[in-house]
Amino acid sequence: MTNMFGRIAVMLAFCVAATSVAQQQHTTEAPSITEGPQPMKAQPALMNNDSVLKMHAAGLSDDLILQTISAQPGRYETDPDSLIALKKAGLSDEVLTAMTNKARRQLTNVPTEPIDVSPVNEIGVYYKDSQGRWVLMDSEAVHVKSGGFVKSTLTHNIVKEDRNGVVSGRESKLLLPRPIEFLIYTGDGVTAAEYELLRFRLNSKDREFRVLTGGVFHSTGGAQRDEVPFTPVKIAPRTWTFKLGQDTPGAEYGILPPGTGNVTNGGKIYTFAISE
Repeated sequence: MTNMFGRIAVMLAFCVAATSVAQQQHTTEAPSITEGPQPMKAQPALMNNDSVLKMHAAGLSDDLILQTISAQPGRYETDPDSLIALKKAGLSDEVLTAMTNKARRQLTNVPTEPIDVSPVNEIGVYYKDSQGRWVLMDSEAVHVKSGGFVKSTLTHNIVKEDRNGVVSGRESKLLLPRPIEFLIYTGDGVTAAEYELLRFRLNSKDREFRVLTGGVFHSTGGAQRDEVPFTPVKIAPRTWTFKLGQDTPGAEYGILPPGTGNVTNGGKIYTFAISE
C-alpha cells in the first residue's frame, strides 16, 4: 500500500514538472497577430479662423501664413461679419482672400491650383530672369517738353497739347531676350491698366516718346503716338503680369507708371531694350 502511494506521488510530481516546462516553452514563441480593426492614426487638425489669428499673433509673415493656408486642410468662416472681425484683428487683405478662396473651393468642390505666393512686395516693375526669379527693373528719369497741338474727337474736339517724354541716353542698360514675362506690383487703388508701355524714338543723345496730356491715347487725328498695347492679368492683390512674345519688334521700350511717374509732371520710367 505504501509503495502504491509512493508511485502515485512520483507520477503527480512528473506531471507538474511537464506542465511547467510546456508553459515556459509557450512563452518563448512570437505573439500571434491580432485580427480585427486596428486603431486609426490621428489626423491633423483642420485649420480655421482661430488658427490663422494665432499665427498672426505669433508674428509669422503673411507669406508663411499664405503657404500654410494653401497647403493645409482648413475650414474657414468667411461671412461678412467674420471678415470684418479678422480685418480688425490685423489680418491683411491677401490673407483674407486666401481664406475666402479656400472656403469657396470647399463649397464648390472645384479643384484648383495651389496659391503661388509671389516673393514680390515692393511697388515697381519686374521681369523674370532665366532662373525664374522676379528681378526689379531699374528706373530712369523722364523729362517733359511741349509738342504740337491736336484735336481729340473723344473730348468733343477740345484742343489739347501733346507732350513729349525724353530720357537721357540712346540705350537702356537692360537688354532682354524674347519672350519676356513682366510683373507689375502696384500701390493701393492702382491697376496695371494705368501703366503705359511705350516704344521710344531714338535720337542722337536721348530716347523720346509722344503722348497726349492726361494719358489720353487712341485719339483720332494728330501726330502718331508711341503707345504699345499690352494685356495685364491680375494674379494676386496688387499683382499683375503680362508677356511680350517672339513677334515683339526689337527696339528701346519703357513702362511708364501713373501718378508721379507720368509725363505731365516728370518722374521715372522703367526702361529696357529688345535686340533686333
